[in-house]
Amino acid sequence: MNKNFLISSPPMGWNSYDYYDTTVNEDNIKANADYMAANLKEYGWEYIVVDIEWYSYDAGTQRDKHQYIPFWRVEMDEYSRLLPCPERFPSSANGQGFKPLADYVHSLGLKFGIHIMRGIPRIAAHNHTKILGTDKTANEIASPYSICSWNPDMYGVIPEDEGSQEYYNSIMNLYAEWGVDFIKCDDICRMDAASSKKEIEMLHKAIQQCGRPMVLSLSPGPARIEEAWHYEKYADMWRITDDFWDDWRLVLNMFERCELWQNHVDKGGYPDCDMLPVGMLGKGFADEHMTHLTRDEQITMMTLWCVFRSPLMIGGELTLLDEWTEKLLTNSEVLSLLTFSHNARQLVRDSVHCVWYSEHKVGDCKYLTVFNLADEERVIKVSPTIVNKETFVGLKFKELWTKETFTCENEELSVKIPAHGAKLYKY
Repeated sequence: MNKNFLISSPPMGWNSYDYYDTTVNEDNIKANADYMAANLKEYGWEYIVVDIEWYSYDAGTQRDKHQYIPFWRVEMDEYSRLLPCPERFPSSANGQGFKPLADYVHSLGLKFGIHIMRGIPRIAAHNHTKILGTDKTANEIASPYSICSWNPDMYGVIPEDEGSQEYYNSIMNLYAEWGVDFIKCDDICRMDAASSKKEIEMLHKAIQQCGRPMVLSLSPGPARIEEAWHYEKYADMWRITDDFWDDWRLVLNMFERCELWQNHVDKGGYPDCDMLPVGMLGKGFADEHMTHLTRDEQITMMTLWCVFRSPLMIGGELTLLDEWTEKLLTNSEVLSLLTFSHNARQLVRDSVHCVWYSEHKVGDCKYLTVFNLADEERVIKVSPTIVNKETFVGLKFKELWTKETFTCENEELSVKIPAHGAKLYKY
């Protein structure tokens, strides 16, 4: 299986982290899956992803002190493989794992994903538990010096040691039995640990041998641009930023990151701008709130993500989406850029405005995107020379958010855009 043929467009889905943090449970997952199937699936949304610490007992109960409770009880089998906590995911009891929940998600016509951490559980290394497919035990392949700086659950493995690849093979084989379609591996993308680069290869190899196609997503960022070839060869998507939240300054910074990565967006490999912090966020962080991004800022975010062709993962609680946010997420003409556009590139950017260009894969249609980065409404003029034209006179434009259509009567395109807003034109 060549991973470049696994996905032909950026994945679209929902991830539990932005709303639930570590506290998501089976009922939450089913409720969001039900909502996606009923309201979003027809627009291309299909992945339901259970994020971090689904194996942990009492997750979130010490939030005033710890996001991830150190050295706490986790659910694990005899072969050092983490299992869903049955108190939070009751259908996983009696060795069922995530298969019943994955089956439920699949019954809705959707796909199921999980978050994992790089490496092997520390508790497995401390207890010298077995590894399926080898006589080696967890302590023999775990590196006590390869640890995550922000999560206490795992040790990295020693790639050269016998048993390390067998461990990764064993967890992917288990996930294949469960019916997992999407793996988000954390503490690996920015290669903080010396073994991270090799462990990406090991994950890829483990997926290749398991017999089930799975998208491999790498976190957290920022990814290393000098390692672009490595990400493209061994992963399907990789984060180009650290955790992205509902802060205009982070949206603004993403223009720089997209410019850096614009030449590395291709079939089967997608630089990832991270989740869309829209709707209700933060319940698991003891900070439940409606996104702090204004409506215009959300339009700018969605526009950049779609023009750049980033994967789209909704962070807000789906069952609490308001009508405006649902419309933001279900604009078919905007979302079509993920599948039917290519050759996206930034043409100009300064402190107050930015212009991106892309092309439809079929026919002569082009896209011109104008962003107002300033803190006040502005009229932005775009010269036709920026897209190698002598004039815009007579060209028909359609703005894909408002559906406004017009024929340009001037050589330049003159656009009034609200503060932090965007216009996406097809012409």
